[in-house]
Amino acid sequence: MSKIRNGRRRWRHPRFPLILVSSRCSMVPYPLCFATMRNMGRLFNTIAAEGTVSIFVLVFNRAMNTARILSHPSGLRYRDMNSKKTSKMPDSTPRSASSAAGEPPSASKKTRSVGRLLLGGVILIVLLIVGLGMYWSIQPKPFDVIANVKERAGSDAITGDGRESLATVSGDIYVSTAIKVAETLLKKPGGFIKNDMLPPGVLIDNMPNWEYGVLTELRDSVRSLRNEFSRSQSQSIESDALKRADSDFAFSSDAWFLPSAEEMYKDGVKQLEDYLKALMNKDSNAGFFERADNLMRHLQVVEKRLGSYGQQLAASVGDPALASTLEGKDSEAIEKTVEDAAAAAPVVLERTPWTRVDDVFYQARGYSWALLHSMQAIEVEFRKVLKDKNAEISMQQIIRELEKAVVRKYSPMVLNGHGFGVLANHSLILASYMGRANAAVIDLRQLLERG
Repeated sequence: MSKIRNGRRRWRHPRFPLILVSSRCSMVPYPLCFATMRNMGRLFNTIAAEGTVSIFVLVFNRAMNTARILSHPSGLRYRDMNSKKTSKMPDSTPRSASSAAGEPPSASKKTRSVGRLLLGGVILIVLLIVGLGMYWSIQPKPFDVIANVKERAGSDAITGDGRESLATVSGDIYVSTAIKVAETLLKKPGGFIKNDMLPPGVLIDNMPNWEYGVLTELRDSVRSLRNEFSRSQSQSIESDALKRADSDFAFSSDAWFLPSAEEMYKDGVKQLEDYLKALMNKDSNAGFFERADNLMRHLQVVEKRLGSYGQQLAASVGDPALASTLEGKDSEAIEKTVEDAAAAAPVVLERTPWTRVDDVFYQARGYSWALLHSMQAIEVEFRKVLKDKNAEISMQQIIRELEKAVVRKYSPMVLNGHGFGVLANHSLILASYMGRANAAVIDLRQLLERG
């Protein structure tokens, strides 16, 4: 609704106070008319007088006035500096018959059309980047290690079903699982994006941290395979394929050119495939020794990783007592800590900055995802050792806790609540699962050592 008073057009909203939106137009070939300083002063005076007027209403009325002007490009009004009378903008060029017929569009219409096309293109590109980023950030689902080894080594690579399944060739399940984890890292939607330099990969934050967690566990598995599982004794000659694979996966994950991280990791996968073929062909230079001491040394590394991630996750709330509880220490270690508490220096736990809470969370999720498959492969490879040591229950508990740690997260963001507040704390939930898994790893290691 509008009202003309003293030659000035004022817009009045039926439900809001009077707002001055008139603007002084200049003789320029642009459809938009910018408000003069005097009109801006009137707007501020109106805001000061009407305390209930919101900024949204001001913007809305300004948009209505602009839309009115743009809807009549041939009838733009301007105000004479020395007169209050409004008149139509003089037409400098006479209208020809073709322009009167509406055949060629005016320059202002062309400008607006180009602007709309550019704006539409920008919006489309932004939506495409956001959509790809959301799709690339989906965590891959866990895979079946038994089905994976049958696909790579044949259906006769496994004997038995379920908990009674055994590997026909020692080491083929563990190596096949490591290959599948590495391939998932490289071939998932978007590929390996931690070293991306262009959008949407460079704009994604969660998935690169998840990839780093998976890569951490993959490096530990390959190194244990090189130093522990593939050697019968300390004086044994190490495998050249495993040595090159360990070197390839230790390459920096941020490298993107000459060579890139993907190239090195693909070469590491190739080296593991060569070692798997050597195992299946019963090559004398390739072996996999299922001994309790080998597994115990590998579990020591796993124990330290789980304890470190548990501490970082618990530090999201900065509670030292909670962090020590989620660390997963065994009973003897706790008793020893209590006895030496008087002499020990106080532990200062720095709270994780809120900008890194999601980084630590997704790194721990990626490590748990890869460790789940590694433990499932170890359960089959070392079934006889676990049965002799009465450690099957501990291994099953590790797998059960890791399965809960990698359950799909439906929240679009990592919540960091505290106590029994309204918001949950995803870091503490994940830390509880990893802490129980760490406690089971400690029990398993002790059974292998003493059982």
